[in-house]
Amino acid sequence: MTLTPARPQIVLLTPPAPELSAFPDLLASLLDAVPVACLRLSLSSRDEDRVARAADAVREVAHARDVPVVVDGHALLAQRLGLDGVHLADGARSLRKVRADLGADAIVGAFCGASRHDGMTAGELGADYVAFGPAGATALGDGRQAPRDLFAWWSEMIEVPVVAEGALDEAGVASLAPVADFFAFGAEVWEAPDPLARLRALDRAIG
Repeated sequence: MTLTPARPQIVLLTPPAPELSAFPDLLASLLDAVPVACLRLSLSSRDEDRVARAADAVREVAHARDVPVVVDGHALLAQRLGLDGVHLADGARSLRKVRADLGADAIVGAFCGASRHDGMTAGELGADYVAFGPAGATALGDGRQAPRDLFAWWSEMIEVPVVAEGALDEAGVASLAPVADFFAFGAEVWEAPDPLARLRALDRAIG
């Protein structure tokens, strides 16, 4: 995961419950077709055995293409499963401990909603990136959206790379491309009739 790229790069989230008999081949086709900087194992299940099986399935595909893999939560599983780091959904709250547990070489990122304060705290505690979202309009959650001016301020004032994620479409991607370092795509891709075509369209929107 090359930090602070000149052109925003893509973080691809897995589906919440991938069918492991078919998903590795689908994932391989996407990674071969569109440049992806990082793969995020983003499962709905908290069962360690299911997470481990999914990690085994995607790690081989991603690492064969030099794409690092981070896992949502499950910080203690990251090293055991041979993954490259962890994505924390609780902002900066557990970041200090996770960084100490995983060491300086691991990728540790933090999702901070639409909170500039939480993002700054995460950066100060050693996050490799801070993610804000949802970056697009959605009725999910509390309805709050991370506004473009948050990304604009961050990209101007803070060196820690910033990720835009959540409810993104081509127009939102094009708007945020000048002020984001990464775009995280998940449901936007997997809920489309043709995931590969959808990822390609979102990639083109980056410019």
